[in-house]
Amino acid sequence: MTDLRPIAVDAMGGDRAPGEIVAGARRAAEELGLPVLLVGRPDEMGDTGGLEVLAASEVIAMEADPGQSVRRMKDSSLVRAAEAVRDGRASAMVSAGNTGATMASALLRMGRIRGVARPAIATPIPSPGANVPTILLDAGANAECQPEWLVQFAQMGAVLGRERYGVDAPRVGLLSIGEEPGKGDPLRKTTYPLLADPGWAAGCGATFVGNVEGRDLMSDDVDVVVTDGFTGNVALKTLEGGLRSLVGAIVATFDTDAASRAAADALMPALLPLYAQLDPDGTGGAMLLGVDGVCIISHGSSSATAVVNACRVAADMVTTGLVGHLGTGLVPV
Repeated sequence: MTDLRPIAVDAMGGDRAPGEIVAGARRAAEELGLPVLLVGRPDEMGDTGGLEVLAASEVIAMEADPGQSVRRMKDSSLVRAAEAVRDGRASAMVSAGNTGATMASALLRMGRIRGVARPAIATPIPSPGANVPTILLDAGANAECQPEWLVQFAQMGAVLGRERYGVDAPRVGLLSIGEEPGKGDPLRKTTYPLLADPGWAAGCGATFVGNVEGRDLMSDDVDVVVTDGFTGNVALKTLEGGLRSLVGAIVATFDTDAASRAAADALMPALLPLYAQLDPDGTGGAMLLGVDGVCIISHGSSSATAVVNACRVAADMVTTGLVGHLGTGLVPV
């Protein structure tokens, strides 16, 4: 990866910034050999380990209004990171900060891929026992959608599945409240026949498998699940919360008495790999598809490990030329 330009990491974004973010950036450079550009307030970063720093005096808060903040805070770490990608100083940007502001910064500074109506957040959801995750999009960029946008999400998700995860013919499902074609709200009912027409998949080699339900998100029955950003974000957060509660309950049970602790000693070696697969820090973050540059959106509570993996994903997207492939995978509907 000697020709890879630095990955711009928003050092000020996230609940655990800048400490965990800087630590993760340093690890990405030391363990993966990736060039990293830290963006933010130099005097608050601590020991950067010699990483290059792009100074930015402002920080967009997690609760701030995305659009107004990006327009007014032109020297914020998020805006400067997006500009670094636009200007060719960086090859990608990574942030665990305000999701809406991250998306707005990337969209306003990088622009959209020609032909893209709306960018979408694509989140990989691990499926236990499967070799590749299920890609969910949109996971929060567009609360309200038009049917044609969902078809375009399917196209972009299929390209991502093919180019990043090696799925030759991605199976695409439409998230609904039943498997039958007539199930769902007006958006689902209008989108279904558009996806049932194979013409939309001419540029991405995908296959539409029909409606899927929430229970299918962590199965090996579908590769790409498309939905509007409101529904997608609720589904994603429900999965995260459910898994967190389940892991907490298992850990508490293992510490009930001597017998359960003995059982834990025997079971933990088998359970730890499963936990690692389901841990959100292992994915690093979601990919903002449709902007003319690589942008990785990490969850707000990202640890240093999450930042390392986000940088890894960003580097993979750059070296595989995913942005260029997305443009060729779009077919007008």
